[in-house]
Amino acid sequence: MLTSKLTTIALASTLVLAAGCSTTRYESVSTAPAGPAYSSQVVQYGYVRNISTIDARRASGAGAVIGGVVGAVLGNQIGSGTGRAAATGIGAVGGAIIGNKIEENRASGTAYRVEVRMDNGDLQMFDYWDLAGLRVGDRVRVVNGQLERY
Repeated sequence: MLTSKLTTIALASTLVLAAGCSTTRYESVSTAPAGPAYSSQVVQYGYVRNISTIDARRASGAGAVIGGVVGAVLGNQIGSGTGRAAATGIGAVGGAIIGNKIEENRASGTAYRVEVRMDNGDLQMFDYWDLAGLRVGDRVRVVNGQLERY
């Protein structure tokens, strides 16, 4: 009994730690007025050259964590002894996979790829879920890797 509870706790802890390592890939374009550029910031200027749509998925990892915990709890209800511990582990893994798939399906959609022609001639790409009114031809600046309307 104690072994299966420890196994459940260990599996849940592992899933929570693994989910903490995931990130969301897309952000919104900042439309707030930027503060003064300090000498420690890297600032580049350019123009929006093109905006295209891309298929994208954003996942935080929460689906995998929740699915893993639910799967572990359900698996823990099956069998006894080492069979229960195995069912708990299988339930946690299966639940994590299913939870991750559900989250991916709900969080998929259209994102925007913004191409910026920098004043020095370089071409940079930025991916966003929301353009916040950004259009082709807009003057922009990149401050420490973040695109801002200028």
